[in-house]
Amino acid sequence: MSLRRWAIGVFGAAALAGATAPAWADLKIGVVNYAKLMQESPQAKAAQDALRGEFAGKQKDLQTQQQTLKSKDESLQRDSATMSADQRTTAERELQAGNRELQLKVQQYQDDFNARQNEELSRLQKTLVEEVQSYAQGQKFDLVLADGVIFSAPVLDITPQVLAALQARGGRTPAASATPAPAAAPSPKAGAPAAAPKGSSTPK
Repeated sequence: MSLRRWAIGVFGAAALAGATAPAWADLKIGVVNYAKLMQESPQAKAAQDALRGEFAGKQKDLQTQQQTLKSKDESLQRDSATMSADQRTTAERELQAGNRELQLKVQQYQDDFNARQNEELSRLQKTLVEEVQSYAQGQKFDLVLADGVIFSAPVLDITPQVLAALQARGGRTPAASATPAPAAAPSPKAGAPAAAPKGSSTPK
């Protein structure tokens, strides 16, 4: 390659860089911690509380049935030696039938809870996206990044501002927590202790 052609190529590349650099330099870019919004927004807490209230009665019923089966199992173990063969067989069959019924109810409880949790999570995700978009448009951002960002300077983080806007809503638009743990259903086994609802998530 001649010196002349090399010089033209270098200056051409420099000119192209000079032409495109201002366009990038003018971009207003923000980064949002989506997981933090899912965990700390009042909308997430409101949804979690709503789910707990909705399923508290069902969970209590399951725990009551579980305790009843546990008591029957303890009675069978205690009185088995003094029972006739027919009495023992009848008691064992009743206990087995009760455990099967409880297991089915626990499965239905989990299915219903998961379905409702997914509904609330979808609402929460929609609310968060809309809030980020609203803030970005109002502040004239050209680009806002969320998941998949390996590094960003703290000055680009707009999470606190978006979170403040969500908090200003006062928990309206209820939805599920980011990682909302379902209210724990009782174990289908008669002898296992019933678990109480846990704290937080992930409502679809």
